[in-house]
Amino acid sequence: MKTLITNIEMVDALGRRPGKVLIEDGEIKKIYKEKESVETDFDEEINGGGHVLLPGFIDMHCHLRDPGFEYKETMETGMKAAIKGGYTSLVAMANTNPIIDNSDDLLKNRDKAVGLNLCQLIQVSALTKNFGEDDTVDFDSLRPLTNVFSNDGVSILNEDIMKKGLEASTVHDFILLTHCQPETTLVKRDVALLEKLGGHLHICHISKKDTLEAIRLAKDKGLDISCEVTPHHVFASAMDFKVNPPFRTDPDRLALIQGIKAGIIDMCGTDHAPHSEEDKKNGAPGINNFEIAFPMYYTVFSQNGISLEKLSEMLSDAPAKRLGLKTGLIKEGYPADLVLVDLNWEGKINPEDFISKSKNNPFGEELLKGKILMTIVKGNVKYDDYRSTL
Repeated sequence: MKTLITNIEMVDALGRRPGKVLIEDGEIKKIYKEKESVETDFDEEINGGGHVLLPGFIDMHCHLRDPGFEYKETMETGMKAAIKGGYTSLVAMANTNPIIDNSDDLLKNRDKAVGLNLCQLIQVSALTKNFGEDDTVDFDSLRPLTNVFSNDGVSILNEDIMKKGLEASTVHDFILLTHCQPETTLVKRDVALLEKLGGHLHICHISKKDTLEAIRLAKDKGLDISCEVTPHHVFASAMDFKVNPPFRTDPDRLALIQGIKAGIIDMCGTDHAPHSEEDKKNGAPGINNFEIAFPMYYTVFSQNGISLEKLSEMLSDAPAKRLGLKTGLIKEGYPADLVLVDLNWEGKINPEDFISKSKNNPFGEELLKGKILMTIVKGNVKYDDYRSTL
């Protein structure tokens, strides 16, 4: 099957260029310049309507709630929501029920994702058994199945466990993702341990100016550390809506935006955390973000003079590089994971229209910019806004 995408401007971390993209067998076979003739047969043409084609987004941090909390979200509803939002690869946390801390449970989730054939799943393993503070997981059996380990959802308060995690991340060559609350205190502790012991560390959902400064100092020392922000922490401040970490002050929010400009913050995650209406009323922290993340980010980036190329780098190229994936760019030989976006669209996104089972997002009244028109995963159109197909 050969598909030709025409009438587009391609944008990724490498820059902007008009042209055409030929897809064959799930890969980008050839990229043509705008006026270059296509001297090959193809089965289907997709007219991009003059819109922008981006690499598929890679979410370094989400919660699919499956298994065990399917009343909040299933893998299928979560992945469909992600695809509607332009996400083609998902790093899903291990705080399910049971907690994914062994190879059997991890394989079950991975096989379920393969069977759904929606988007790629990178299933995180817990760092410790049942998120406890005594024993780390069996890295020898789990490392061939994933290169991401995290107890996200809880903080690693036990310093000895954190030391073991960092040391293991070097021995077994994986990325350790941390959820830090109290945020700056634990980030400073972990940076000190990273400097002493080495390792591969990623800080989830940073939200404070002081945290950003601690990460800047760590990067200046050449430590292997990366970090992410979320749409809500760069979009709004001091909101009465429960998330972990909480909404911060406006100076904190503005510091994060400056951290993006300075290249200190590496990635734009979602921390997609769906909840039932009842759980949210009872105080469950979390926000549903897949279907609104891109317009929230694009609005913030546009308002602050940050380029679309930079946004693409943070949504696609940077997480791909951190995860060791050959994707995240529009290049020949790369998987045809692509997103067509209308940058001229302005409007409101009603959470009641979410494909996700949950609707817990407070930004339905905000005027946003940018709309996902089509999401292609490995050459197959998985979402088409014109036809509302998923």
